[in-house]
Amino acid sequence: GDITQRARREQFVEARRFMDELPRVPCLSLPGNHDLTLFDVITRLVKPYDHYRSYISPELQPEYVDERVAVLCVDATSRVRHTDGALSLAQIDRTAERLARLDLPFRLVATHQPLAAMLKADVRNVARGAAQALDRWIAAGADLFLGGHIHLPYCIEVQTADLRQSGVVLQAGTCLSNRLRNGIPNSYNRVTLQRQGSQRRLIIERRDYDAASDRFLLAVRHEATSLMDRRRTRLNGWRLAPQGAA
Repeated sequence: GDITQRARREQFVEARRFMDELPRVPCLSLPGNHDLTLFDVITRLVKPYDHYRSYISPELQPEYVDERVAVLCVDATSRVRHTDGALSLAQIDRTAERLARLDLPFRLVATHQPLAAMLKADVRNVARGAAQALDRWIAAGADLFLGGHIHLPYCIEVQTADLRQSGVVLQAGTCLSNRLRNGIPNSYNRVTLQRQGSQRRLIIERRDYDAASDRFLLAVRHEATSLMDRRRTRLNGWRLAPQGAA
């Protein structure tokens, strides 16, 4: 999300040109609050996603599924909210049902606004309905939750309301724009999914831009492990190892 700054046609055209130059691999995108016009109120209310659908993706909530992993995108933006995200009961229910039907080693969910905050100052940026969504989606089999919006990268454990199951929230920082936060340079996350017998592992690497080498270099590494079969016991869940810096 936030592929553009002000949802102007020329910004979508430039973004499309950039995306077309990327390697030909499966690509998913979902809109952010900046991809809806801010000052053109009529367009925002009547056809808020027209440019996004035309230049980026006709689907606002796409998914990718293969024999090993499923990634479900859930659109938390709203034409009646400026920056806040919100998840409806229908979205929560539909996503939970879809997760439960996917018998795969790894199940991921992506939203633009975060589902959990690391800092108190970011609690106001958490999508409305996030607590209920996490509770339902983790119980339905979701492992990893991807988000952006607040320009602050972090990785934390989250749990269901009964504390019997857990997942991992992974927030992305700023990859390409100059809207940086907390002194963290431009960065992106690389996630490696590993399965060995009944064990699963998430290896999460944050790579920060290094001006001296003009490259993105490994800065922080997280590892999370979980048992494979959630249905065997409701006590299964993900556990993050202590954070390691490169």
